This record gives sequence, structure tokens and C-alpha cells, in this order.
Amino acid sequence: MSGTLYGVGLGPGDPDLITLKAARLIQAARVVAYPTLAGGTSFARSIAAGLIAPQAREIVMDVPMTPERAPAQTAYDLGATAIRAALDAGEDVVVLCEGDPFFYGSFMYLFARLKADYRVEIIPGVSSITACAAAAALPLVARNEVLTVIPGPLPDSELRARISGSDSVAIMKVGRHLPKIRAVIDALGLTAQAHYIARATNAGEVVLPLAKAPDTAPYFSMILIVKGADPWL
Repeated sequence: MSGTLYGVGLGPGDPDLITLKAARLIQAARVVAYPTLAGGTSFARSIAAGLIAPQAREIVMDVPMTPERAPAQTAYDLGATAIRAALDAGEDVVVLCEGDPFFYGSFMYLFARLKADYRVEIIPGVSSITACAAAAALPLVARNEVLTVIPGPLPDSELRARISGSDSVAIMKVGRHLPKIRAVIDALGLTAQAHYIARATNAGEVVLPLAKAPDTAPYFSMILIVKGADPWL
């Protein structure tokens, strides 16, 4: 019998936001897998560090952060091969995923490689969007309003069109794209309704009106725009 592959969402960073089911699986895991960035430490592992058993075997996937897709695909190929060997030996494998496994999650790349051959279970996690909205005390949508999630690297024209066509907007992957995004929002006259959140739930969390945001942003940052004024009243 082969083992089961678990994609375990850890939430946005605060270990207290790990679900009870995720915590139980991590504590019982004999094999734990997670990505790292270019040989650095793993953010996912740091969230779950207090739950990983000392005797657990760890599969580390070193994923380069480059515009080219090939190096990252190779890293996931290697990771999937190591996970496959553990599953074939009858061991369950818990893959640690910051946020939610199926919301911009790296687990999706492993899922695509392994889903046809093994039992897979997904444990959802608190998403960065809900974490940022909570940090900013900002209700996002009510009744029939539309929330649009936009990746920051999109071209200016695409950003403008998608921001214009939605009631509320979550712009992710801000990082080095902050100046471009800020200029688009300002041109649309929405700066007063835009909020900047960085490292939500983590040490160094920052919540500011976009107008007061710094000139540079970390990777784990987001801009939320809510156009309505208390529509839930």
C-alpha cells in the first residue's frame, strides 16, 4: 500500500493560525517536505517548526526565484521524485505550504505531478487575503459585491482594467512592482481607498494607507482596495 500525500496549509505566518487538523498531521508526520528559496531558510518550515517531530525525515526542495520557469520546474521534479519514493515505501508525506495549498501555493506543482498515482488530501489554510483584511480591520465584500484578486506583475493596462471592473481588489505579489501599482491606483483616483499591508500576522507587520506606504515593499505584501463605504450597513 502506498502512502498518502497531504498538502497542508499553514496560514500566513502566525503559528496560532494553523488549523487543528494541520497541526495533528504535522505532529504525526514521519516525512515532511517543504520548499526553500535559493538555498535559504524555509518560511513554511519556520511556521510549523514547533510541531515537527525530531525524528521526522525532511525533504527539502530548493526552488530558485527566477523569471525563467525551467529551474523551478526542475526543483519540483526532484522534489516529486523524492516524495514518490517515500509514498511507494508506504510512508505518508506532509507537504508544508504557507497560506493555502491551492491559492498561489507551490504545492500545486507537486499535486500536478503526483495526483494520478497517489491518494492526496488537501488541508486548507488561512489565506493571505483574509489575514491582510483582518490586520487592516477592513471588510472586503458584502451582498453581491465582487472581489478581484490581481497579481502585481501584470502590465499597467491589465491592472487598470481589472481594478476598474471590481468593487474590491486584492493586489498580491507587490514587492518590486509597488511603484507601478501605486501609479495605476493614483491615476484611477483610488489612493484614498487603498491600504498597504506587509508581513500580515508576522513580526514586523505593517498596515498603512497606501499614501503613507514606503517606496519599496517586501515580497509578502499586499494592497487592498475597497471602493464602497460601509455597504454592509
